[in-house]
Amino acid sequence: MRHGKKYKDALKKIDRSKEYPMEEGLSLVKELAPAKFDETVELSVKLNLKKSQTVRDTLVLPHQFKGEKRVLVFAKGEKAEEAREAGAAHVGDADLIEKIQGGWLDFDVAVATPDMMKDVGRLGPILGRRGLMPNPKTQTVTFEIKEALEELKKGRVEYRSDKTGVVHFSIGKVSMDIEAVHENMKAVLAEIVKKRPADAKGEFLRTVYVSSTMGPGVKIEYQELA
Repeated sequence: MRHGKKYKDALKKIDRSKEYPMEEGLSLVKELAPAKFDETVELSVKLNLKKSQTVRDTLVLPHQFKGEKRVLVFAKGEKAEEAREAGAAHVGDADLIEKIQGGWLDFDVAVATPDMMKDVGRLGPILGRRGLMPNPKTQTVTFEIKEALEELKKGRVEYRSDKTGVVHFSIGKVSMDIEAVHENMKAVLAEIVKKRPADAKGEFLRTVYVSSTMGPGVKIEYQELA
């Protein structure tokens, strides 16, 4: 991958052999963000996982930085009415399934009642590729529609380790106060550590990096959380 002059200039200001304390590392990321737009601060955590292991859950960050999500709910009858009253952007059953099969995807997250999953399952090839498929593990397959919508509107987001054992998570914007981004980072790392598989061996956190959308990564000290 080729990088521009601003990226290369920023890279020269980072000691690649050093692990920076969290706040110092975040300050460096904010200072060196090369783009003119308000870049997102990204956290990348390499975990010591076997191929059969994964880390996956949801959490609400202490400090939000994204707009309110457009929530779609697959439900019928009383649960559909509950979803409408709770502020869902879209509510339906067969009609929504048909609409999505036709290519419509104007929403950010999907929730379904368990009785709808037999039909919603047909959307797996469409929603699965985009990370939009309702899943019990992320509390998006539930009869507790009101509670699920409240959590999602607060900013509940899913995280999961990829095939290489890395968790990628957006923790803020370059324009945010450093303390707020720092608190978000600590919350994510603490949550990941809590989800360590019982049979995981050795040091669980291998490396922790932060970067801006267009900037270079900065290695972060994490031993206090490991």
